Amino acid sequence: MVKKLSVRTKTILTILFVALVALLIVIADRKASDYLVLILNLIAINIVFAVSLNLINGITGIFSLGHAGFIAIGAYTSVLLTLPIEQKEMSYLIKPLIYPFNRIELPFLPAVLIAGLVSAGFGYLVAAPSLRLIGDYLAIATLGLGETIRVIANNAWSITNGALGLKGIPPYTNLYWSWGWALITVVAVASLVSSSYGRALKAIREDSIAAKAMGINVFSHQVMSFVVGSFFAGVGGALWAHLITTIDPKSFTFTKTFEILIMVVLGGLGSISGSIIGAAIYTVGLEFLRVLESPFKVWFINYPGVPGMRMVVLSVLLIVLMLFWQRGIMGRNELSWDLVASSFSKFKRGGKR
Repeated sequence: MVKKLSVRTKTILTILFVALVALLIVIADRKASDYLVLILNLIAINIVFAVSLNLINGITGIFSLGHAGFIAIGAYTSVLLTLPIEQKEMSYLIKPLIYPFNRIELPFLPAVLIAGLVSAGFGYLVAAPSLRLIGDYLAIATLGLGETIRVIANNAWSITNGALGLKGIPPYTNLYWSWGWALITVVAVASLVSSSYGRALKAIREDSIAAKAMGINVFSHQVMSFVVGSFFAGVGGALWAHLITTIDPKSFTFTKTFEILIMVVLGGLGSISGSIIGAAIYTVGLEFLRVLESPFKVWFINYPGVPGMRMVVLSVLLIVLMLFWQRGIMGRNELSWDLVASSFSKFKRGGKR
């Protein structure tokens, strides 16, 4: 039996790990290629997306399919607040931008925070009526609301510039912003889950009727979870918009929610560390398989390259993974220092044999 590590040891190891990650980020920002920096930024932003959706779907047990809508709200809100006034005048050709957005230009941090708060506000407006539904009805309702937000963005010319979208967005997102917010998201959600609220959310996930009988206000806890998840979805949307520097309503279709759901299920519903692993694997795998869409030669065989083939191969790999790990890589377990120490001890014992 492996002796559990003390709280002091875990704290020191956590600080050292965070310091190591911070050092690697600094090195990558100074030495890595633009392509590698882009991938690292996407991993961090996808971690924000996956952890926020896992709080709603995996930890609370709400089957929500409208995450892309809150990402869109965060993205458009932050862009409208940070886009230079001159750029706004040039972008809105069909209909002028409404007041006060046509006179506002804020720094990046306040814009991100406001984007998260606006998404959280819309999350409350969505959660209040829709969470009275259960099961498949709730999933359909959230899917419809997410698509409604996209359709509104496609037609609200005086706010979103309609189907033309917004271009020339200031590229504020860098490794420090993206990974800093990824750390904040993970710490905030992990702290919530480990609190009494988190235990109540898990009880609701397992059996909402039993949780209600124990005195838990099921509806208010579900709304709180939905609002917190929506806040971080909006923050992630703001980071993503200022990374790719161009957005339009087609960027926020149901496919976006489906991609995030894949990350969550791949890592394990209900596991925060699983969401981190799932986001990293999905992002890197999607880029690694991009080679299948370009012509290449293996020995004497010429492969022409097929557009979209990487998604087919990735889908097959995910299906195989789900057949062998039906609850995802981590299941509902969390990666902890005790687990690492236990695995290391087993490895040493196995090596001595």
